[in-house]
Amino acid sequence: MGKVLVLNASYEPLNITSWRRAVVLLLKGKAEQLEHRGEFIYSGFPLPTVIRLRYYVRVPYKEIPLTRRNVLERDSNTCQYCTAKGDQLTIDHVIPRSRGGGDTWENLVAACVRCNVRKGNRTPKEAEMALQTKPRRPYSSLHFELIKYTQGNSNQEWKKYVIGI
Repeated sequence: MGKVLVLNASYEPLNITSWRRAVVLLLKGKAEQLEHRGEFIYSGFPLPTVIRLRYYVRVPYKEIPLTRRNVLERDSNTCQYCTAKGDQLTIDHVIPRSRGGGDTWENLVAACVRCNVRKGNRTPKEAEMALQTKPRRPYSSLHFELIKYTQGNSNQEWKKYVIGI
């Protein structure tokens, strides 16, 4: 059937759960339904797509590790110079390491091999290659999941509850 976005009592995204777990939270009175697509579990009970907890849950901050896979996922597996998509992407240092650029979220982007070679040991400005989006640290691991589940036409009703997707 599908996944359900769970919001905290403050309307901030908390996690993504199965529709079965969401229905249990609704039936126990621990959550309220905010969105549905018109599909019904049984007569008069629509299948939820977004629910909100009735009580606030404190969530500890969890740092997302800086890895090649996470950089590619943050950039939606798209070259940040020419927008080519695919599996043959590399990681480019916006400010080259030889010029003091470090391995940080704000200095690493996905790039196709062609653009990475063309840019070489220069900054994007020197190479006259504009970045499609400014690289930044991702909000949370949930943010990665939200991007994945809202690509295409699926779960579009989630977008009004999430900033930055």
